[in-house]
Parts: sequence; C-alpha cells; structure tokens
Amino acid sequence: MHAFLPPHDPAFSPLNARRRQLLSAGGAAALAGLLPGMAQAQAAWPSKSVRFVVPFAPGGSSEIVARSTAAELTKTLGQSVFVDNKPGAAGNIAMSEVARAEDQHTLILGHIGTLAVNPFIFDKLPYDPNKDFKPVSLLAKVPSLYVVHPDVPAKNLREFIAYVKSKPGKLSYGSAGNGSAGHLAFEYLKMTADVFMLHVPYRGTGPMLTDLLSGRVDASAVGAAAILPFIKSGKVRCIATGSAKRLPQLPDVGTVAEQGFPGFEMTQWYGMLAPANLAPAHLDKLAAETAKAVKSQGSLERLNADAAEAIGDTPAQFAQFIAAEQARWKKVLLRAKVKPD
Repeated sequence: MHAFLPPHDPAFSPLNARRRQLLSAGGAAALAGLLPGMAQAQAAWPSKSVRFVVPFAPGGSSEIVARSTAAELTKTLGQSVFVDNKPGAAGNIAMSEVARAEDQHTLILGHIGTLAVNPFIFDKLPYDPNKDFKPVSLLAKVPSLYVVHPDVPAKNLREFIAYVKSKPGKLSYGSAGNGSAGHLAFEYLKMTADVFMLHVPYRGTGPMLTDLLSGRVDASAVGAAAILPFIKSGKVRCIATGSAKRLPQLPDVGTVAEQGFPGFEMTQWYGMLAPANLAPAHLDKLAAETAKAVKSQGSLERLNADAAEAIGDTPAQFAQFIAAEQARWKKVLLRAKVKPD
C-alpha cells in the first residue's frame, strides 16, 4: 500500500498543483510587500507628541536641562517633545508613573536624587531604578554652588563654617526636597566640614529660592544653572563651588576643595530614561537623536551659559555611570544617616 494519495485524487491534479504554486508565490510576494511597510511603521516612531516628565517643580536646573533637550529633540524627531513637571515625594511619584507607562511616548528626567539617593534613604520605593527603566543618555552635569543670604556675615567657605560653628543649631539651609541634589550636596558638606544646620525641604528649587531670597532660610546648595542669575544680581552670595575647578562665570569664588577640603567635588547630573518596555529600535533612535541634541550648537550655548556641562553619551555609558554613582553615594548616605523627613 502506498503512503500517498492515488494519482487520480483531485488534489494531485496538475491544475491544482499549479494553483498551489501560484498561491504560495503570491503569499511570499504579499509578505515581501508588507515588510517595507512594517519597517517604515517602526521607523516612524514617534508617531505622536512625546512627554518628557521632570519629577520636580519648575525653577531648578532640572527644568533648564530638560527644556533645552526637548527643544532640540522637537527639531529632529518630527514630533513635539514637551516638558511636564510632576513634583512630589522626592521624585518618587513621577518615577513610579513613568515606570508603568505603556504608550511608548513617555520619558523621564533621571537624576542623582531619584537614581542614586532614593534607593538608599527610602525603606521601600514604588519603582526599581535599575529594572523599571532603560538609560537613554546622560544629558548634563551641573556644579552645585553653595550660597548664603546676604545677611549672613560670611564672604567665603572658611568664614561660613566658623559662623555656623558659633551658632550651633540656629542656622538652616533649604533644598528642593528630601533626596534632592541640593539636599545631598549640603549634607555632604556638613559631613566633610563637621558642622550642623537644620534642613528645610521644599517642593522644588523655585519655592526654596523664594524663601532663601527673603531670608527665611540662611543658605543652600543649588545647581549653577538655576542660581547664577541671583548671584550676579547680588540677591545671594556664593561662598564656594562644588566643581573641580573654578567656574569662568565666577572666577573670584573658590572651590570647596581649595578652601580646605582637598578632593571635594559635588555636581548634580541629569539624564534621560525611558520605561523598560520601550522597543529596542525606538531606544536606539532616541539615544542617537538625544546625544546629537545635547551636543547641538543651540543646546551647548544654553547649557554653557548656565555653567552646565553637556554630555550626551550612549545608553551603555549612562548605565555604567548610574551604577558608579549608586556605589559612591551609598557610602555617604549610610554614613550621614540621611533619611526622608
């Protein structure tokens, strides 16, 4: 007995065999015709406006870096990239929301606080900084500037430290909130100089600056981009910079390191993150365009004017940077016993 159908079976007629060949060829042709369309659809990302979430209130360095990047990306991505400020809970609210975004068009500004501080000061985070996000690019580094209200009788860091020690527990400093870069910067200085000041957290740099300018708090550590205009106008006095070397914008202000604390350096940093579910092809395109945007002439001019250093690296490089910063600040935070209020 044969294992195949007998020749007289209609399915094996020459006509039907020819039909099967034509159908098979037609199917292959149809699939081949679809492939360019599929590739084109994939390459068309973004297909709508992109929301770039900033987890802090308007008015700080985060705002300046985010808006500069968004403006340049809008020119190259073919869709509007708009900044959406969403403050609260040291950035945890925004980070948690974006971690769960599924629209492929939501990004977030990650920074030293949400990625390298919060994991070590909160007992439980509503997001995992290493698993819930894909690093896109480190955008910029911004040196922290240590400033005081003009009523504080200190012209430099040495005088300020002596003044603080003469009034233990009577002076306060403000920050953009618990776990913010300014909070970390001042705690780092307190630990290094062995002084004590009361920490007053705000919901963003803007509200904090309002109270600093009015004298309700005595001092602060603020990113250069946000505080330089107030220094130049004399509304606050800069007593030290956290940069490795003096800033061209403030040539007469010494660094913390040269004022008695060798090796001290404190810079804020900001980078772009995407939810972990962002398609790899979209991530590759976004990373390439973001690196170009940060290094574009327009962006460089805006950032350099505010003493911010443009970076624009790759996702792999940004991931390595985050890991190194987490290792670095974990030691400082545990030693200083920094906890959210």
